[in-house]
Amino acid sequence: MSNAELNELKKKYVAAGAASPATAYADRAENAEIWDADGNRFVDFAGGIGVLNVGHRHPKVVAAVKAQLDRVMHTCQTVMPYEGYVRVAEKLSQIVPVRGHAKVMLANSGAEALENAIKIARAATGRSNIICFDGGYHGRTFYTMAMNGKVAPYQTDFGPMPGTVFRAPYPVDYHGVSEDEALRGLHMALKTDAGINNTAAIVLEPVLGEGGFYPAPKSFLEKIRAICDEHGILMIIDEVQSGFGRTGKMFAIEHSGVEPDLMTMAKSMADGMPISAVVGTDKHMDASGANSLGGTYTGSPTACAAALAVMEVFEEENILEKSQALGNKLAERFGGWENKFACVDNGRNMGAMAAFELIKDDHTPDAELAAKLCGKAREKGLILLSCGLYGNTIRFLMPVTIEDSVLNEGLDIVEACLDELT
Repeated sequence: MSNAELNELKKKYVAAGAASPATAYADRAENAEIWDADGNRFVDFAGGIGVLNVGHRHPKVVAAVKAQLDRVMHTCQTVMPYEGYVRVAEKLSQIVPVRGHAKVMLANSGAEALENAIKIARAATGRSNIICFDGGYHGRTFYTMAMNGKVAPYQTDFGPMPGTVFRAPYPVDYHGVSEDEALRGLHMALKTDAGINNTAAIVLEPVLGEGGFYPAPKSFLEKIRAICDEHGILMIIDEVQSGFGRTGKMFAIEHSGVEPDLMTMAKSMADGMPISAVVGTDKHMDASGANSLGGTYTGSPTACAAALAVMEVFEEENILEKSQALGNKLAERFGGWENKFACVDNGRNMGAMAAFELIKDDHTPDAELAAKLCGKAREKGLILLSCGLYGNTIRFLMPVTIEDSVLNEGLDIVEACLDELT
């Protein structure tokens, strides 16, 4: 079917809240390129929102999924377990930097992983309250909506949010929030709202994802670890967007050397197959009763096969080194744009988790220009995403495996769009 025909079906049958504003429909893809239903080609700088760090349809992952389809597609692992689930758990326990011996539960999405991490923290501590941070994003289920540090569009139409979620500032010097101010806000949240003895966990992204790609300072993460240790609070690190090689380490928290109690991950874990995980210290992971964690499709055989293949790709193809090299290339290009365009500011990256700001003449955020840039890029065959608390951040989530020629083609489109719009 053509794009036009598919759009007519979308208007008639897809709920408005779930419908994409895009009018081109993906038909096939390879590494960092997508072709739509009309045969038009796009360079992909979005990666399914950070899901495709090893590229669309990596051959090793495709082969692993096809092989699994010939054996078992589903049993529900709580009814009859299978090798893939325990092998993924074994591998994650070996590579995820939580304290002590790690155990694992698998789920289907990042939000589901966060929901289960909170359940585990409550069971392990006997406490109920959670502290999150401004600008954070954790999902679209009811509890994770309450955890998000941004109201629109995630909470706007859905009535009262669950209680027991409290918030503190996230340190972003660029927006006037120092580390000291963020820590002061955290201490005040513990004192005046959450209560030290009622707080089960402090949850944060080591690099804000939807919030604008701002990394937390190493010292800030160390101080949160110390606060948690002092008061018997669990430290939960959300690596759904930053994990699996995006930042040049397998997980962003590794840049700090801090070991959390629990970590959540999803997105690039299985190169597009739906899977997520909670990984944590064994005594915490074992705190809840039998059959208290799980779900019908959690850790499905096909998704586990994909995840195992992805981890092999990391070992065989130097993905972490490629992520660092890609980040360096992006940083160099951002620097050139900052010199050329007055509207481009604050280029930054941790590995290939890279972004810059678009600003007005008075240095205030320019969300309108960000939207126009993404729209103009799409017209020229580049899929580009904005994000950030102010909607003015342009983020880059192309596959780490992108070929240099395709990367440069996409970056040239960004520059051409900036030339036209400014």
